[in-house]
Amino acid sequence: QVQLVESGGGLVQAGGFLRLSCAASGIIFSINTMAWYRQAPGKQRELVAHITTGGYTNYADSVKGRFTISRDNAKNTVYLQMNGLKPEDTGIYFCNSRNAFTQYWGQGTQVTVSS
Repeated sequence: QVQLVESGGGLVQAGGFLRLSCAASGIIFSINTMAWYRQAPGKQRELVAHITTGGYTNYADSVKGRFTISRDNAKNTVYLQMNGLKPEDTGIYFCNSRNAFTQYWGQGTQVTVSS
């Protein structure tokens, strides 16, 4: 059974930081591209960042220079370090794991940034 379990969300003031974690089980973690998405109230889910099996990273323009995605294949975990948080970063953050054949989603973790 595949599970992606996010943690680390919460309430933080603008300018603060959070570190999200996503622990994966039931997949061959090292061969999957891992990503973080977010969904703000009333908006579509959007890609925040992804990291490939080779460590290549890509970020949404809105988070470049503030967020960092990383992965630890030994721990089957992907992280999202979020610094300089802004109220517009508020939303549910979802972990995503994908390969050429399928993809999986976590249940999401809420991030709320107060002004």
